[in-house]
Amino acid sequence: MKRILKSYFYWTYQRGDFHYDVMVTLILAFIFITPHLWDYGDKPSVLGLPTHPMSVTSDGGRGMMITIQASDIVVPAGTPDSEVKKALRKAVEPVAGDAVSVERWVLERDAQGNPQAWKVWAHR
Repeated sequence: MKRILKSYFYWTYQRGDFHYDVMVTLILAFIFITPHLWDYGDKPSVLGLPTHPMSVTSDGGRGMMITIQASDIVVPAGTPDSEVKKALRKAVEPVAGDAVSVERWVLERDAQGNPQAWKVWAHR
């Protein structure tokens, strides 16, 4: 018994052997069963977040600049900056992570004054 456990630990069995198949089965069972037993802290994406692709570039320092289509985040005129910041933070979380902090933002407009894209500067 000690020899079998030692050989399992050091993975000394050849491919196709019964013990090799047992080890592979245990590994696969661990991979597919444990997410149902333990909370690994990951979160599924929430519906209602931006539908268009976002572009992420380095801002040259420790942060990033994220471009989001204006149609993904509709903010009525006169909305307080704190609410705009909260909406932008929620929109960039899937790309930048939960610990993201929004520093500043700019709403780009076309020649007719229609909103085109949000440029958001953020860091983790």
